[in-house]
Amino acid sequence: MNQTAPLESPMSPLFDTLAIVGVGLLGGSVARAAKQRGLVRRVIGVGRNAARLEAARSAEVIDLAETSLAAAASQSDLVIFATPVDHIALGVRETAAACRPGTILTDVGSTKGQLCRELSTGLPDAVTFIGSHPLAGSEKQGWEHSLADLFDGRVCVVTPVDTQSARTPQRSDAIARLTTFWQRIGMTVIELSPEAHDRALAQTSHLPHVVASALARTLEESNRPFAATGFADTTRIAAGDPNVWVPILLDNSAAILASLEDYSKQLQSFRDALTSRDAEALRRLWEHGKAIRDSIRIRRVAD
Repeated sequence: MNQTAPLESPMSPLFDTLAIVGVGLLGGSVARAAKQRGLVRRVIGVGRNAARLEAARSAEVIDLAETSLAAAASQSDLVIFATPVDHIALGVRETAAACRPGTILTDVGSTKGQLCRELSTGLPDAVTFIGSHPLAGSEKQGWEHSLADLFDGRVCVVTPVDTQSARTPQRSDAIARLTTFWQRIGMTVIELSPEAHDRALAQTSHLPHVVASALARTLEESNRPFAATGFADTTRIAAGDPNVWVPILLDNSAAILASLEDYSKQLQSFRDALTSRDAEALRRLWEHGKAIRDSIRIRRVAD
């Protein structure tokens, strides 16, 4: 695992034109951060809804609005896909055909194994795809909730896949430039294999979303008036968009099922201790969980 901390050097432009495919919460936040820090000369927002794109342009989230992926790609040096994970591979292939030599393609998707396998071959030689996953976000949707500082102090996982035993100079340069881009919007970059990324995210993100959704479903309607801060905090991410989360769950199902099995064992430990009314066992379980939670330091972005 390679880890690279954020750069402290002056924020000179890294790319002339950045295209964001999918100007929602994450795509809008990348656009705001890149513009605010002077990392690109202009940002093109790409999507199917012209009215939504024009509203984002009016709000100065993006500089140009474009409904044609090919038209945007032909003008861009860096293209970032912020679409649902089941749309990324097809979008990358369509984009790559229209790109200029040297263009870098990446994404912000929450799964990497299947995506990187699909895109490890078949792209033009002069275009490079490198998987990325900035570990930041919210259950909220839309560019209206995007923030220029969403990525400050967070981790971005980069998952390059090499089809040869050694990286070509072009690919090594693309990885270095993309790493610098994420660093300069405030992130620490960690390089993992796509498979290691998916195993880690199954535990740290995908399983928690499943658990939050399942917990929300246990709440009886008559008890909803009594759901206070604890329930709201624990189930916050259950409000995520199912159009985003269903493809993620299916794409990483094997790793999520393994994490669900581990979680079931932890629940069984609590069930056993409660059944036997074993206060000392409950205390040990609780203290262990508390110690792990206390060891995690997560910067929270204000709503």
